[in-house]
Amino acid sequence: MTTLPPMGLSVADIDCRMATARTGDVDWRNGRIGVYIHYAGEDVLNIAKRAYLEFFSENGLGPKAFPSLARFEADVVAMTLGLLHGGGDARGAMTTGGTESIFLAVKSARDRARLERPEIVRPTIVVPQTAHPAFNKAAHFLGIDVVRIPVGPDFRADVMAMAAACGRDTVMLVGSCPAYPHGVVDPIPELAELARERGLWLHVDACVGGFIAPFARRLGVALPDFDFSVPGVTSISADLHKYGYAAKGASTVLYCDEAAFRFQAYEFSDWPRGAYSTKTLVGTRAGGAIAAAWAVMNYLGEAGYCDRTRRILAVRTALEQGIRRLGLEIWGRPELSILSYGSRDLDIFAVADRLAERGWFVGRLVDPPGIHLMLNLTHEAAVDAYLGDLAAAVETVARTGQTAAPAAATY
Repeated sequence: MTTLPPMGLSVADIDCRMATARTGDVDWRNGRIGVYIHYAGEDVLNIAKRAYLEFFSENGLGPKAFPSLARFEADVVAMTLGLLHGGGDARGAMTTGGTESIFLAVKSARDRARLERPEIVRPTIVVPQTAHPAFNKAAHFLGIDVVRIPVGPDFRADVMAMAAACGRDTVMLVGSCPAYPHGVVDPIPELAELARERGLWLHVDACVGGFIAPFARRLGVALPDFDFSVPGVTSISADLHKYGYAAKGASTVLYCDEAAFRFQAYEFSDWPRGAYSTKTLVGTRAGGAIAAAWAVMNYLGEAGYCDRTRRILAVRTALEQGIRRLGLEIWGRPELSILSYGSRDLDIFAVADRLAERGWFVGRLVDPPGIHLMLNLTHEAAVDAYLGDLAAAVETVARTGQTAAPAAATY
């Protein structure tokens, strides 16, 4: 059992132990993993680190004590709303990640329903089967039921099926830009029209796409409208620590207007210390994460984000072409930085096992069975190596007829 050392260790000993501990970590710098990491270059990483350390001890819970953090957050939210076509009354806040952003949007939808539709005892939200598990996680804690609806053959939300699933207790609809499993964008305009017809809250989960989709569109990618330019979109989640390239622990949750945003806050005063009020779920917030997001956004600017987006889209295209040349099938039509692929002839999990043996950290997709990749700039130099190892894995499985032992895919 590990116990606190009676005497503190030396700096050299700490460094040595930490270096030893990470020897089993995946080699992300060489593109060996397609999840968890969002790299935009050493310059961006260094900017984030410097800003984070500069505000390492400051606490986002105290904006009066640290007006610098309040300004940084206000700037980050304003810039993000600008990217996502928020109007003059749009509002938002920074959070610690996509799960918290989704939690707060679900909480806000529930609380609005409590005020406007008090007859609802157990609210329900209707989501596509591809929606992130954070919606169920939030619902679990908030006393809400979730109805998951199968997607269409293109892996997008089936709007008609979602409409049929709406009942008198439904308070919220969800669409994604893009949905994490297959990298496709749900039909947000159609979902927004349904939300307006039924008087429902529509949340767009753009945790992945919020900071890449706007720049992809500027580069000519034909994406459906997905943000506040669509009447009926009530809230959006967009992660800064994904394709915003900020330090981890940074996301945004945004609302179309002040009326929706006000349901996010929590206030309490029945204790000796005085009024307590937060606009997020957590209290203490790392000042470094807020400062790093501000610094990276200002460092990259529109040109920097467009450059990174162009390069990531090129990586995805190269991988798609190489995967198809091997006789494998891309699931759906990926539109941004995520792609998943599989095979109707080979055991794709056996292929995944062979890739893992060659040092790749492989994400597995359950439905349909496949291999999942979320791309960043570490993959630019790894495309040829990945496709070469994939070709060898496919050849081995095809020649031997190997199958994989049953194993649960985890995220």
